[in-house]
Amino acid sequence: MPYDYLVLIGRFQPLHNGHLSVLAHALRLARKVIVLTGSAGQPRTIRNPWNASERAVMIRAAAGDEAGRLIVRPLRDHLYNDTLWVAEVQTLVAQALADDGAAADAKVGLIGRQKDDTSAYLAAFPQWPLVDVQHTEVLSATEIRAWLFSGDAGGRLMVEANVPAPVFAMLEAFRSASPAYAQLAREDAFIRTYRQAWAAAPYPPTFVTADAVVVHSGHVLMVRRRAEPGRGLWALPGGFVNQDETVLDAALRELREETRVKLPLPVLKGSLKARQVFDHPGRSLRGRTITHAFHFDFPAGELPRARAADDADQVRWIPVSEAMLMEEQMFEDHFHILEHFLGGA
Repeated sequence: MPYDYLVLIGRFQPLHNGHLSVLAHALRLARKVIVLTGSAGQPRTIRNPWNASERAVMIRAAAGDEAGRLIVRPLRDHLYNDTLWVAEVQTLVAQALADDGAAADAKVGLIGRQKDDTSAYLAAFPQWPLVDVQHTEVLSATEIRAWLFSGDAGGRLMVEANVPAPVFAMLEAFRSASPAYAQLAREDAFIRTYRQAWAAAPYPPTFVTADAVVVHSGHVLMVRRRAEPGRGLWALPGGFVNQDETVLDAALRELREETRVKLPLPVLKGSLKARQVFDHPGRSLRGRTITHAFHFDFPAGELPRARAADDADQVRWIPVSEAMLMEEQMFEDHFHILEHFLGGA
């Protein structure tokens, strides 16, 4: 075989026949394949319905008798730091090689498809020769998820035709038995209606929001969302900017409306420590949404009273150490916003 190891990176939401074709090709070229499942640690959404462990089961089940030649590892996102993401890939591969007892001169390559801007990451690893391979022509994972959540009578047949049989069995069990499916179906319906409301706009709209990162005595103030999208997930207080206010004023207004926190406006403004724009194109399922986040810092003192209001289901002062372990429970990119202001976990 030309390679000892080939590295395959993907989200596999879900694993479809195109992915399986690439995986099979990798197994013909390498003794073992290191599969990195991206977006690990993200909350369940209609974009990421299955966690890294579930996707690992899909991948191994689809590989069948060849599953023993796979090394599957979860890969986190770093939306606003590409260098950290590249470093994590390098670290995971190095750990996988060490755990497998690989020789120092083991030949490692990277396999993937160079198709558009989403494939730019393939150029980030010049130390690994690239095996450029074409996918089997099937529905994309995005289209498969749309069919799965649509409730359309033909959806089941469309999904079955485009995923490996063991994966289809898992998806059927997920649809019929998992309580998460009903919530995701409601979110899918909400997002479809939301986007349809803007379908007649002369060009795709860009929304502007503002979020407040209030840190007090080692705790961060967070709200649990009452409604879709992201119902039940923890979020930073924030919302859309009104036509007659600055983004800072919007952040302060949303903070007070959602948390009723007992901190006067002059005190809040005086505690402003940093501000940053977060604009990853895929940060919101609702469409192109750019947020301005403001970090208010109070190093010490008794935690001010706060209570849920507006569209918040619950408000909590969460210890920073705990918040940095809650990636799977946080709305949109709010974990990454916290990570930017407060440091990594």
